[in-house]
Amino acid sequence: MAAEYKIKVENVTKEYELFKTQSEKMRSFFSLNNSNVPHFWSLMGISLTIMPGEAIGLIGVNGSGKSTLSNIISGIIPQTTGYVDVQGETSIVAINAGLRNNLTGRENIRLKSLMQGLTNEQIDELMPDIIAFADIGDFVDQPVKSYSSGMKSRLGFSIAVHIDPDILIIDEALSVGDDTFYQKCVDKINEFKQEGKTIVFVSHSLKQIELLCDRVAWINYGKLRAVGETKEVTSEYRKFIKWFRGLSKKEKTKFQKEQKNIQKNFSIQAYQKEVTEEHQKANPEDKNVASEVHKLFYGSVISEKMSLANKILTAAVLVALIFFCLVNVSGYSITSVLGDPSLILHPLQHLNVP
Repeated sequence: MAAEYKIKVENVTKEYELFKTQSEKMRSFFSLNNSNVPHFWSLMGISLTIMPGEAIGLIGVNGSGKSTLSNIISGIIPQTTGYVDVQGETSIVAINAGLRNNLTGRENIRLKSLMQGLTNEQIDELMPDIIAFADIGDFVDQPVKSYSSGMKSRLGFSIAVHIDPDILIIDEALSVGDDTFYQKCVDKINEFKQEGKTIVFVSHSLKQIELLCDRVAWINYGKLRAVGETKEVTSEYRKFIKWFRGLSKKEKTKFQKEQKNIQKNFSIQAYQKEVTEEHQKANPEDKNVASEVHKLFYGSVISEKMSLANKILTAAVLVALIFFCLVNVSGYSITSVLGDPSLILHPLQHLNVP
């Protein structure tokens, strides 16, 4: 039985560790003591359901977590906690998304299409249409690193819409480029809507949001502030922007600092406890609520840190590597060293050559 929704995210959070040095990053990966590294929660418990054939807009000020959420939905980055279920193939359109700077536009078309599961024969058939839609001329055979942001956006959008995804995610890709290309994109998006495809549209342009979206989710400094009909939510967002612009420079700085501190000091343990209590209230007879909520939070999460088993394996490999290096330097055979490990401390002055 097909799911009633196309995309579902529940209690999704995303934590970033603000490393200052590469050594701090390496210690964190190996799960060593790294308590002095500050943490920042880009998302703090987002729950959102998107229906098949729906075009939903994501709005919010810079740094609110819109792109983070779209990247989690598209599978580019993992969530820290929470449940994410995407029913179908996604294709994300963002400047530089999936493009390799040292490859030409034509090579990027083939690479990105292969990554989406297309065969070389299918790519050869689509190639002329993708190049024509992107309309970047002879630059298609030049390295992408020489492209302007508008050209990258054109190429990325053209690839994404021609590989026929179930879910199209557009992250600020229409903010660059000329009016002619913008209209081509709008026409293509409307064509996708008529075909019943699901669209997630991230933009600062409320006019674009109102033109293209059925519903809007307003993400405000990591939290879902409102979700509903487009006109209703954009109206509330405009009031917030008007209020913010009316603040003095000092008041704006104070407000932004307060919001960032909330994101820095967010406690996942406290949030999990809050969700557990809510579930327990709704299901007072259920004695397994705590374990069910824990599974909901961590059951589908891919850890970005090394597990205990991997740590043990890595340590074993390092010990073996050091051992073989010492045996090699000692001049003795492995058999001799295994029989008498103290030989490593007394290397031969001259190597025994057979």
